[in-house]
Amino acid sequence: MRESVLNDKRILAVDDEPDVLEALEEQLEEFEGLVFDKATDYKTAYELLRSWSYDLVILDIMGVRGFDLLNAAVHLGFPAVMLTAHAFSVEALEKSVELGARAYLPKEKLGEIVPFLEDVLTLSHQAGWKRVFDRLGGLFSSKFGKEWQKNREAFWKEVQEGNYEPAPVILKK
Repeated sequence: MRESVLNDKRILAVDDEPDVLEALEEQLEEFEGLVFDKATDYKTAYELLRSWSYDLVILDIMGVRGFDLLNAAVHLGFPAVMLTAHAFSVEALEKSVELGARAYLPKEKLGEIVPFLEDVLTLSHQAGWKRVFDRLGGLFSSKFGKEWQKNREAFWKEVQEGNYEPAPVILKK
């Protein structure tokens, strides 16, 4: 067992692909006292969000109404990380930031998720996004194109510099 901010935490992961949940569980099994809850559908995930207090929530976007769950998690005060494959796009990244997600990762980075989760638990919202861009900015540019931030330059500059603060959310059922 290693020293980590993830020790003794409760995490919820939601993905409609059970193998992704298994891979996440394997990544997190080394942490002492960590409770790992999982759900493969929106209804189960929403009930878990309303039933427990979570230190961190990991959400897929497609197949589980991930943005609705993000809205609920943020409203309840749970830091959330978006982990996606099919919705890996500028629009989904932007919406994740605006709705209050603390990080946005492609599933291809699943094997490297632990440092991102530790950052979410130890850094402020703004500093966490700055770190995401420090680590993944090159990947975003290679996947989205070099000019991907052009349409909203001021917004993306604010996020990358750690100055963006999301608006408060309203819980939806």
